[in-house]
Amino acid sequence: MALTATLYHLQVNLSDIDRGVYEDLDLRIARHPSESLRFMLTRTIAYCLSHAEGIAFSKDGIASTDDPPIAVRDPTGLLLEWIDVGSPSSERLHRATKAARQVSLFTATSLTQLRRDAAAGAIHKADTIAVWLLDPAFLDALADRLDRKVRLELVRTDGRLYVTIGGETVEGPLTRDSLVEA
Repeated sequence: MALTATLYHLQVNLSDIDRGVYEDLDLRIARHPSESLRFMLTRTIAYCLSHAEGIAFSKDGIASTDDPPIAVRDPTGLLLEWIDVGSPSSERLHRATKAARQVSLFTATSLTQLRRDAAAGAIHKADTIAVWLLDPAFLDALADRLDRKVRLELVRTDGRLYVTIGGETVEGPLTRDSLVEA
């Protein structure tokens, strides 16, 4: 018997002060059986912090090898931003920078191997990829408070994230980095 995805219904009050984006988001997120809760939360935060007109989760979910987990497209379907999560292969990031005008990566893992690949020239325009680092302890604290149906507030200000669930606030850093070491 095949395992099925678990559906999460998250109502997010987003206040992205750093970008001037304030939205109420009603998200239904399918968590693939092979997907960790930490990865799903990273994917959800990536969606919220990249929120723009034309944003959407991949139709094939995280299993798609050809599409980004999250994409921003213009009304004609042109891929404006490829938003990846976790530790994608250098080949995937190489393809992403050729397919989209902008590429962002949200991760809670080490960038060591990706930086080696970038230094070796295996990733096209590696210096243009925006890398957003999330603290694993922050994601784990969120996971401990997350229910399948929940309302939460997500605030980004001055490089910090604040997530309030059920009156409790979890705080953590959000650091922008690069695949190319300075």
